[in-house]
Amino acid sequence: MILIIDDDSAVRSSLSLLLKQSGFEVATAEDPDTASQFMSRQTPDLFVLDMNFSVSTSGDEGLALLRDIKATCPERPVILITAWGSIPLAVEGMRLGAADFITKPWNNDRFLQSIKTALSLSQHGAAGAAAVDRDRLDSLYAIDNIIGSDSKLLAVLETAGRVASTEAPVLIVGESGTGKELVAEAIHANSGRAAGPFVKVNLGGIPPSLFESEMFGHKKGAFTNAVHDRVGRFDTADGGTIFLDEIGDLDSSSQVKLLRVLQDRSFEVLGTSKTHTVDFRAVSATNRNLDELVGTGQFREDLFYRINLITLKLPPLRERRDDIPLLVNHFIRNLKTIYRRENLSIADRALVWLAELPWPGNVRELKNVVERTVLVSKRDLLDVEDFQIQAQSAASSIGTASLPAVGTATLDEMEESMIRKALEFHGSNITKVARSLGLSRGALYRRLEKYGITV
Repeated sequence: MILIIDDDSAVRSSLSLLLKQSGFEVATAEDPDTASQFMSRQTPDLFVLDMNFSVSTSGDEGLALLRDIKATCPERPVILITAWGSIPLAVEGMRLGAADFITKPWNNDRFLQSIKTALSLSQHGAAGAAAVDRDRLDSLYAIDNIIGSDSKLLAVLETAGRVASTEAPVLIVGESGTGKELVAEAIHANSGRAAGPFVKVNLGGIPPSLFESEMFGHKKGAFTNAVHDRVGRFDTADGGTIFLDEIGDLDSSSQVKLLRVLQDRSFEVLGTSKTHTVDFRAVSATNRNLDELVGTGQFREDLFYRINLITLKLPPLRERRDDIPLLVNHFIRNLKTIYRRENLSIADRALVWLAELPWPGNVRELKNVVERTVLVSKRDLLDVEDFQIQAQSAASSIGTASLPAVGTATLDEMEESMIRKALEFHGSNITKVARSLGLSRGALYRRLEKYGITV
């Protein structure tokens, strides 16, 4: 049973007809009092709640009713419906526990998708979760490309598997190198969109001036140097999943444009005035703390709520040390084939030694050290000594021996110096410089501008 609460009879009629045609049982209420009376007799499975019931459009009545619903039946999802100009009001509703918000005029497909996703997630939550076990997860989901049996990792994979079948927007957070892209691929592979495209976009590497062209596409002649038509990333992802990596590095103007397309699933290709609609599922990732960025005004709160209906936090490698031997053996097996070294193996004491290292670069750093060791060592049985050379080489770039004395340089001066050294070392290759410094391309460009460094 879905209860629609809206003072506009036309809205109630339209939504009721749409939901009934899709097989849902529907009831309606024209104001909060009528809704409260209905709830005293029956508890709906989901609420569709308008935010304004008076000419003041303050939304106070809608927020008050939302509080009552979440206090009475907190497990029941609430979907807010409001005008685009009232999105700040919807954001306040999301803070109070609403599952999603839809803007008027709504898109029927988008509205139904939101309803089905909210109900599906609610049912998953009510069913509870069995004890997480790697063998059980492997039997339920396609997650072969993610190595590990640590309880924190398994909890993430279990949630990812459960929500994959929904259309819920997922935000994957974690330090660089923890495997966020692999989890995004697993969500896609276990979804109803698995046969569709999986499109990866590094948002931190797209300059603001090229955001619309890159994401929405353009027509020939739309701007200077637009000598050919270009298909945007959202068009490419039609029918599949778009992975929005490094979303925390997106500038404010691009955040507004991204919010619109995530909300309406429509946009205009540059050089045209025709609205273009696409069907995609969005999965986002970042190594930054979006809560802090929202608090400082660097990341839009409405966009934050739009992308993180489900948040998955990947643990760093130092918090799942028992997985390190599993990962190393996995890498060794792959490298045996790649480099045609069938007798390649690793000593047990080397596995113990590797498991004790901090690995600030996480799985990515571990993989690089293992591969460099295989390439350099001529022995088939790799021991501690073989890995020590490569591990020390990786750590030497951040060693304290090269640091200036305290008080002789500011952090900004040290950062500028390191950027200039990296540019010189990598021949001004921005991608390599950014990677070596642990930055996204977008973050590196901002620092180049900050220090007046030209490339």
